[in-house]
Amino acid sequence: MALQMFDKERTLQMRQKLIGQSCRLFFSHEPLKIVKARGQYLYDENGTQYLDCISNVQHVGHCHPSITKAATAQMELLNANSRFLHDNIVQYAERLANTLPQKLCVFYFVNSGSEANDLALRLARQYTQNKDVVVLNHAYHGHLTSLIDISPYKFWKLEGQKEWVHVAPLPDTYRGLYREGHPNPGQAYADTVKNLIDEVQNRGRKISCFFVESLPSVGGHIILPPGYFPKVAEYIRAAGGVFVADEIQTGFGRVGSHFWAFQLQGEDFCPDIVTMGKPMGNGHPLACVVTTKEIAGTFTANGVEYFNTFGGNPVSCAIGLAVLDVIEKEDLRANAVRVGSQLKKLLKQLQAKHTIIGDVRGVGLFLGFELVKDRVALTPATEEAGLLVQRLKERHICLSTDGPWANVIKFKPPMCFSMEDAERVTEQIGFILQEIEDASNN
Repeated sequence: MALQMFDKERTLQMRQKLIGQSCRLFFSHEPLKIVKARGQYLYDENGTQYLDCISNVQHVGHCHPSITKAATAQMELLNANSRFLHDNIVQYAERLANTLPQKLCVFYFVNSGSEANDLALRLARQYTQNKDVVVLNHAYHGHLTSLIDISPYKFWKLEGQKEWVHVAPLPDTYRGLYREGHPNPGQAYADTVKNLIDEVQNRGRKISCFFVESLPSVGGHIILPPGYFPKVAEYIRAAGGVFVADEIQTGFGRVGSHFWAFQLQGEDFCPDIVTMGKPMGNGHPLACVVTTKEIAGTFTANGVEYFNTFGGNPVSCAIGLAVLDVIEKEDLRANAVRVGSQLKKLLKQLQAKHTIIGDVRGVGLFLGFELVKDRVALTPATEEAGLLVQRLKERHICLSTDGPWANVIKFKPPMCFSMEDAERVTEQIGFILQEIEDASNN
């Protein structure tokens, strides 16, 4: 039986009636009804094409034929509980291991980034026998209760900070404590973590882990200063904790130059636990935690079995393997370097023309630019950022805002994003910013 297609208004009415209103839509004032997608393009019910600059989940492109073929072939053969022996899960783990530092070699497959981060938290606590967690301000690590508790982006709006959660300053060299003119911001920001650890220990508490996004996304698409991770890892391990790198937004070659964003902090740097999610299934629910033999060993030794019914099932792993194949065959990391560099260059050219653009930052196809009312005071231009996103949507381009003040326009498109796409979106941004400036001068 074919699914019935409703008109847009009825779909919206039914959603408002049946779906929790906290599950917000993009462009909530006038949402899009998307019925088809391919590559970096979305199509609404009328066939109108939209350039997708935000769907980092569809990592290698919407409805990539190699991915749908792999999924269909495996679904026609078998999809079963992950506790049966199967080749796909071990082959996929081996392929992932080849992209990681050698000591990260034990995998736990789950269904979502939130599940992965929750499990990482359990692993860290089991290994260290400590509870307390150090996180960065404005961080977001997932929607489970355990993760809301370590996500300042969320908990400041809810029950507040738990006594076992300790918030370090976001290493933002644009508007943070230590800025671009500082001789060694990486060391300076790492020392804020050391000071925090000292305060925690002086109160008789013990650290289980430093839990961090390799590139803070919700915090405003922050590029961390060189040397920050190695020094923080040194401090956190000396305190008896472990280093957890959240790669759910940034892994699988999004930064271009490396497969994992934590590798930007140096070829010798290695976290103790890495979580991954969103891009690895290209839209299919697939996520993972990888750690060391030592940490995994203590988790096994606790005597409590861990199982995940469908984490790492044959279909999920077939899709995961296909995603890795496409990244390699289509050289998408090189595309991220090439297109991302051009996009960043074009955004910097706009920055030179429009004073409302305070900062352009990013690497590969993880980019953002921050709108400010004043380049000295750095007053967030939140309303203008929202207006820019709205007008881009009217021009059939999908972008969104991020950052503590929702004034950072973020780019995390499918990795097949092209030079022509970069030219198109920056041209339209330039037109709209000029319109906004002209209106404010009248």
